[in-house]
Amino acid sequence: MRNIVHRHLGKMVAGTAIAVAGTAAMVAVTLPGTAGADDNGTRAGQSAPQAAGAAGAAGAGEAAAGGRAVAPGVVEAPPAEGQRGEGRDPLTDDELKRAEKIALSRQLFQSSESVDGDRGPQPLGVDLAEPEADEAGRPDAPRRADVTFYDYRDDTLVTRTVDLGTGKVVATGTQHGVQPPLSRAEKAEAAGLLIADPLGSGLKADYKDATGKALTSPDQLQLSGAVYRAAPGAQPAVLDQCGEHRCVRLFPKIKNGPWVDARQLVIDLSARKVARLDR
Repeated sequence: MRNIVHRHLGKMVAGTAIAVAGTAAMVAVTLPGTAGADDNGTRAGQSAPQAAGAAGAAGAGEAAAGGRAVAPGVVEAPPAEGQRGEGRDPLTDDELKRAEKIALSRQLFQSSESVDGDRGPQPLGVDLAEPEADEAGRPDAPRRADVTFYDYRDDTLVTRTVDLGTGKVVATGTQHGVQPPLSRAEKAEAAGLLIADPLGSGLKADYKDATGKALTSPDQLQLSGAVYRAAPGAQPAVLDQCGEHRCVRLFPKIKNGPWVDARQLVIDLSARKVARLDR
């Protein structure tokens, strides 16, 4: 009799194990896997995250049974930036655009030249102007912006101060021999001149060695650079005007690759010439 009971219990346990295994296999087939990923990065048929307790189990069961996909997550956009800042707040995008547009008068545009020889000065930057002495600390002080351009026609730094409240230019200044930091466009133009010059052969050879491809455009490089000023006895005569001219030393880097040593080469953007420094 004891043997019969044991055999009966063994059959029940075995049957229960088979049922559990069958349920597990069915769940494994029903739940989504990596093969169901859609183009948006959300797995097709992905269920909602399970909560603790019975609610989580019920949710998982509904997802398994119905195979319903959860809507893709939505990334909330940043709040809209105000068109005007207040006090000493940084300039908003709208103020930056307005200031540059107001500062670039028709007369300045017609009489000046950019780094690539086009009409109009080369934009360098827009900064919040310092308040006048009697305006410091006033919450209602006018917001002004200093807009700087470089005129390659005669190597002049032009600074125009714009009153953002009235939309008028309230001051204009010009300087020679002043060389603020380079803009991205100027570094790209310098790289283009170097690539086209015989002195750029070493840069092109290094690029070819690193990538197996020809270097034909500044867009293939990551560019850093600094303004170069002439120093007595430290350069060939062709660079003697650097400081009055806009001159650049480039520090190029191959994208996803090494830096290339171009420190001995100087590009005179004003004269559009490349020269090697004397050692």
